[in-house]
Amino acid sequence: MAEARLTAWVHGHVQGVGFRWWTRSRALELGLTGYAANKPDGRVQVVAQGPRADCATLLALLEGGTTPGRVDTVVADWGEAGDTIVGFSER
Repeated sequence: MAEARLTAWVHGHVQGVGFRWWTRSRALELGLTGYAANKPDGRVQVVAQGPRADCATLLALLEGGTTPGRVDTVVADWGEAGDTIVGFSER
């Protein structure tokens, strides 16, 4: 299965509600590596790397409406898997 890197910017009320922890848990369940990071403008940036199908599943979960807080929109960018990332962290 082809490796990919998903970078997603999640807009809405997603800081201070457990969103990064929830994202980390879902990513680890899927066997992905990467991170979820709060941005100064209130967004959360999610970078996930692994099999493209698993990254797509994570993206669907981010957009699915069952996350903590409120997701208004998700802007996603796909790329090739890059440098090795160990684990999945909250930043």
